[in-house]
Amino acid sequence: MIRNDKQEYIIQWLIGIGDLVVLNLIFFCIYNFLDPLYTATMVPKMREIILLLNFCYFFSLYFVPMKLHMSVVFLDKIVQRSFYFVTIFIFLFAICLTFLNVGNDLATFIVIYYLASLLIFSLWRVLVRIMVKTYRRKGYNAKNIIIVGAGKNGMELYQVIKTDLAYGFNVLGFFDDNTILKDILPNYLGRINQIEEYVKNHDIDEIYCTIPGTNSEKISELLNFAEKNMIRFYIIPEFYRNVKKSMILEVMESIPLLTIRTEPLQSPYNRFIKRCFDIVFSAAVLVTVFPLLYIIAGTFIKFSSKGPILFKQKRNGLYGKVFECYKFRTMRINKEADKQQAIKDDPRTTKVGSFLRHTNLDEFPQFINVLKGDMSVVGPRPHMLKHTEQYSILIDKYMIRHLVKPGITGWAQITGYRGETRTLEQMEGRVKRDVWYLENWSFFLDLKIIVVTIINMFKGESNAY
Repeated sequence: MIRNDKQEYIIQWLIGIGDLVVLNLIFFCIYNFLDPLYTATMVPKMREIILLLNFCYFFSLYFVPMKLHMSVVFLDKIVQRSFYFVTIFIFLFAICLTFLNVGNDLATFIVIYYLASLLIFSLWRVLVRIMVKTYRRKGYNAKNIIIVGAGKNGMELYQVIKTDLAYGFNVLGFFDDNTILKDILPNYLGRINQIEEYVKNHDIDEIYCTIPGTNSEKISELLNFAEKNMIRFYIIPEFYRNVKKSMILEVMESIPLLTIRTEPLQSPYNRFIKRCFDIVFSAAVLVTVFPLLYIIAGTFIKFSSKGPILFKQKRNGLYGKVFECYKFRTMRINKEADKQQAIKDDPRTTKVGSFLRHTNLDEFPQFINVLKGDMSVVGPRPHMLKHTEQYSILIDKYMIRHLVKPGITGWAQITGYRGETRTLEQMEGRVKRDVWYLENWSFFLDLKIIVVTIINMFKGESNAY
């Protein structure tokens, strides 16, 4: 355990040194390549500036701690945390330069340094994470763990760990009171009451307990033993197989409460950020692109068939509230518009409408819905009322998707679930991704979805008809 902890500290320190090298290299590269007009005031106080630059790095770690060495860290979270870190770092650095009475003269330098750091530092952090995972896949810096309970939960945990060695775990084996497993498991270590003796003779870092909660006495004894021997102890609740969600522990007085769903958009701050972006982005589109698109698309729509340019349809929004969703009309006027989805080679669709659907241009009027507050730029696609009524009965978690505003584009749409849903399984797949989005929302995830959607607009989508 001591050896493994030392490796953890060494890895953290190496990453920290690398961070400092990268930030200082970016600083000196910009300093040397930028016109002296923008850097002249730095020369007399260069030593103080470099000292403050490195001090700001350590102070920024207080707000955005380093997590690259942890067992589970996703790349998109690394980029997101890098953005937060660089923003705080540059903010502190700019304040320090202001106290040195050179901040006002270095505005251009600071902006360029900030933008360059965002890109390069994020790439550096991603590269470091890849290196750490590669290092662990080779068997280094691995934590020795044992699993208590060889039931379904224990075996599933074992399979997850063995599937990706980058987590940095070395499973020594299982302890279970079912002695029949001795002839089935290649790494069966003994009964639960033999754990203490085994741990005393082996270097164990962590214990993962997967036995049912009905064995509360055994679990309590194991927990006390682990704490006395400075071994980290983890409990996998037996009901997680039915929930399949990340759970958050909250405390009311001294009573622990488990909530089964994280919703970042429950935070007023996150909702404010998302709404501000929706207003700015939709307003920009409506002022620039939409007027010209409306004239061109509207002209072709009018020539292609009789009827209005815009198609309005009642759909379910936030908390199931009904609103009128706008689209460019892509079909001839028909009585099935509020009941039947568009299908491949749909006879109701006009040639102009087919092009608008294939390129997503038919969705542009929904920026009006975004500005009004009925929709967001990114979110689960709003469904027609008939579909909500139908699928809310057939799919258990269908209505959960209404806990967030519907969007013009969404995670389901860029991961293969755009357009017609011919089978119940397809709709379940869409709902599953909508719920995943609700539980994993971040501003950077929204930006990623928007970028992929724009790329797909130019590529065209096979499922859009």
